[in-house]
Amino acid sequence: MITSVSNPQIKAIIQLQKKSKARWQQRVFVVEGPKMVFEAPGEWVEKVYVSESYLGRVGKIFQSLEGLAYEVVADSVLKAASDTQTPQGILALVKMPEYTLADLLKGQAPSLLILESIQDPGNLGTMLRTGEGAGISGVIMNRSTVDIFSPKVVRSTMGSLYRVPFYIAEDLSRTIGELKELGVSVYAAHLKGEKSYDKADYTRGTAFLIGNEGNGLTEETAALADEYIRIPMEGQVESLNAAIAASLLMYEAHRQRRS
Repeated sequence: MITSVSNPQIKAIIQLQKKSKARWQQRVFVVEGPKMVFEAPGEWVEKVYVSESYLGRVGKIFQSLEGLAYEVVADSVLKAASDTQTPQGILALVKMPEYTLADLLKGQAPSLLILESIQDPGNLGTMLRTGEGAGISGVIMNRSTVDIFSPKVVRSTMGSLYRVPFYIAEDLSRTIGELKELGVSVYAAHLKGEKSYDKADYTRGTAFLIGNEGNGLTEETAALADEYIRIPMEGQVESLNAAIAASLLMYEAHRQRRS
């Protein structure tokens, strides 16, 4: 049993929790809690760490999981390694999945979300989770978007991170150009939009552009859209939270495709 925070394994976990660079160098990220640990694809899981008290409560579960490599950790040590105030007693090291743009374009009419410089971890996690519910094909983001494997993003996906393909574009403009060449229509929710978002046709290959929470889309990226659309606003509201706007668009596409 690991009883010290100075243990090399614990120190490594703490680094993975805190530093994006460490995660990407090792191609590993940390997940916490029974839901995130047990929903992870088995081949992705490198190692599981359980607190002494958690093991005491659910020991039989672990005994029945053949081949699961886990380490017992003192409660205080697991708390130090956790990114949450109230650890659930279990965390795991999980290998990063790798996708290509082609992985997101399978099928006749892909439905995509394109993110430019989203900074709030909760927003990114919510978009992945909602995207899974709306049946999207995947999420494309630029390098300046918050790290998808940061602890807060991982938690807010509620497991959708395991099931929604994503692609991090080195050159977002070039990637959008590739999509358009393949017949994917690109829509930008924009203040200059004249057509209401529920009047466009999303039954064919579709991608929605969502910009930074504070500044929106850059002019360069917005200009790449085939069409500007707007989400009607009542009262004095000028815009919606990025994740909510994305949710409306994804579910409108889903509604049209169901029909």
